[in-house]
Amino acid sequence: MSGVGEGRDERREIAPEEHRRRAQVVQAHQRRKQEAARGTKGLLIVHTGTGKGKSSSAFGMAVRAVGHGMRVGVVQFIKSADTAERRVISALPGVEWHTIGDGFTWETQDREKDMATAARAWEQALRFLRDPSVSLVVLDELNIALAHGYLETESVLQGFSERHGMQHVVATGRGAPPALLDAADLVTEFRSPKHPFHSGIGAQAGIEY
Repeated sequence: MSGVGEGRDERREIAPEEHRRRAQVVQAHQRRKQEAARGTKGLLIVHTGTGKGKSSSAFGMAVRAVGHGMRVGVVQFIKSADTAERRVISALPGVEWHTIGDGFTWETQDREKDMATAARAWEQALRFLRDPSVSLVVLDELNIALAHGYLETESVLQGFSERHGMQHVVATGRGAPPALLDAADLVTEFRSPKHPFHSGIGAQAGIEY
């Protein structure tokens, strides 16, 4: 004999009137939040953590910005390879893209070279940050350059502080330093409770690159 209520979906037992009442409560709450959040400013956004999707999310924001007619500047630190997303997004109107890296540290094994390349990438980033016509700056893998000490965090934060008031910046990469997290307006930590790599599945076109 089955127990009382076994197998029932409790969500379906909500009467239409009760559902409407609950929805109206949520609607009122959301409207109050929207009314309280009328301000606008250029945001400093950080994507960090060990999970995948940090760069992909930032590039999605770049596409969104282009859809609004905004100019976008992208600088890729560390990375050196041509990528599918670069080929597509750099062809969009209003996008300027620079990949200035020598590959990851376990590939280069040359700290002085890595630091010099990171400095060149940061100089390009500063050009975007100082250009009032650029609305969104994506600094892909900047966090890794900071975590390895290739760039000084305070100098980077100073560069961010000098940009025009409505310019948005997205910095991606694991290991974002605490000072950058403190300065950010929005921080998203990407986690990876499960990854195909741990099951012996390698990087695949259209997913990892």
